[in-house]
Amino acid sequence: MTPPDALSSAAVALEPGAGLTAALDAERPARPSPDDRLHVVPVDDIVGSSGWLLEAIYRGVEILVALVGLTVALPVMLVEAALIRWDSPGAALFFHQRPARSTIRPGRELKDRADLQPPPGGYRPDALYYVPSYFRLVKFRTMYRDARQRFPELYDYTFGPGEFHRGYFKRGEDPRVTRIGRMLRTLTVDELPNLWCVLVGDMRLVGPRPESPDVVKYYTPDEMYKFAVKPGITGLAQINGRGLLSFGETLAWDLRYVRTRSVWLDIKIILITLKYVITRHGAF
Repeated sequence: MTPPDALSSAAVALEPGAGLTAALDAERPARPSPDDRLHVVPVDDIVGSSGWLLEAIYRGVEILVALVGLTVALPVMLVEAALIRWDSPGAALFFHQRPARSTIRPGRELKDRADLQPPPGGYRPDALYYVPSYFRLVKFRTMYRDARQRFPELYDYTFGPGEFHRGYFKRGEDPRVTRIGRMLRTLTVDELPNLWCVLVGDMRLVGPRPESPDVVKYYTPDEMYKFAVKPGITGLAQINGRGLLSFGETLAWDLRYVRTRSVWLDIKIILITLKYVITRHGAF
């Protein structure tokens, strides 16, 4: 799965699979079937970096941007919340458990984890592994509160061999999306609460978009390295196709980002994202 060689003129990131379900209470699934277990992969020094000093400065800038963004956008978010409540029943904010940056654990702590798929040959007690973890994503609700009951067929994330990487999350005319939700998506303002996740450290301004937990079981071991970094509000995949990309294409861009990321690449992605926000390019 090889990503394209150059940036294309595509769209800004929005949450793939927005409105999937209410927030999950458990930190991880309890006693999943063998087919649902997530791969654990050995820690590998594959994540790009610009050095600890520049990264620390960049993190400080992220915190400042999140604080200023939440403060300046507060009047807009209050209007959004009022419109969402007026348009359809349900809370204005949507919370959902999503895969976070993987934690690092020694093999001796993992031998009794029934929710995980060990690497071939099993765990080495003193070796370190990336272990899936979760965080609570917050955004504005853009779908009907009972969308899962209304359209259960749209939540059947079941794929046969080879089908997952050819699949798509986004729909141009998604019946689950409310009138106001469609407008918020077009204006790319439904993700403003993501800034809170950046502020508390669950997300970055740039990184792979938070994935739906329903599809991570289809990831190959190599693709689990996507979670070696924190998810982001926008990312390399989002400026190279966004919802127009298949699962496989999105993953290819995400893995390229993990291996090549730097502060300067993040700044480039942010600038391109701002351009697409202003022009509303690719928003749906």
